[in-house]
Amino acid sequence: MPIDIIELLKVIFLGIVEGVTEWLPISSTGHMLLVDEFVRLQMSEHFKEMFFVVIQLGAILAVVATFFKKMWPFRIKDRKPSIDKGTMLLWIKVVVACIPGAVVTLLFDDVIEKYLHTPVVIAAALIVYGIAFILIESRNKGRTVKTDSLMDITFFTALMIGLFQVLSIVPGTSRSGATIVGALLIGVSRVAAAEFSFFLAVPVLFGWSALKLFKFGFEYTGPEIVTLLVGMVVAFIVSIVVIRFLMNYIKKHDFKLFGWYRIALGLVVVLYFVFSGRGI
Repeated sequence: MPIDIIELLKVIFLGIVEGVTEWLPISSTGHMLLVDEFVRLQMSEHFKEMFFVVIQLGAILAVVATFFKKMWPFRIKDRKPSIDKGTMLLWIKVVVACIPGAVVTLLFDDVIEKYLHTPVVIAAALIVYGIAFILIESRNKGRTVKTDSLMDITFFTALMIGLFQVLSIVPGTSRSGATIVGALLIGVSRVAAAEFSFFLAVPVLFGWSALKLFKFGFEYTGPEIVTLLVGMVVAFIVSIVVIRFLMNYIKKHDFKLFGWYRIALGLVVVLYFVFSGRGI
């Protein structure tokens, strides 16, 4: 049975939401929670749980496409293959930064899904990290950053950012939000913080998506395949636009606007679930 036009429009909308919220530090989980209240896919809960994670593959490919020259360490120089040592070293730092999050996710993934995927937790995380963005940017105003460019990030700084990324296991935190807050807190520039967050997203989201795929299995109906493919394609296209916007935006502005937005969204989540009679 083919997917109908209404379901297809829902998938496109979800792909847009994913593409926008995955890279801005505003929590894709928080937005998906609200969207799922009003735009419900006619799929099993098990499939939807997997879809909301695997759709991120499209967003990841957008990062690879946008930063390919910076990410790809292999070069052709004078018709001879070579390896850019700086890029390889950067990827090793990314691996170091991934270790804390990978360990915690493997150990506590099921517990987190069971107990923390609640509106109150998501709303609290949105508000707390919104306040953090505002306070950190206010504190950093006029200060000289310690790490100005992506290539200046040290192994210790990478590990510290990785430890902050562990906080993103709490729904509503935002993976990019946690890593950027951590990077800003330890003196990394906005541009370098955002770029390192994008690099870090590649193995993290690929691994997270693979874990969900293995848990779900590889037997799909026709509509489920279409849902996944359309969602990923839309997320890919939208992500490219959003990534370019963010990189241009933070060259002239700070992250306070995103902090205020997170606080407002957190309050909306609380008010909606309280007044809808659903409870939080």
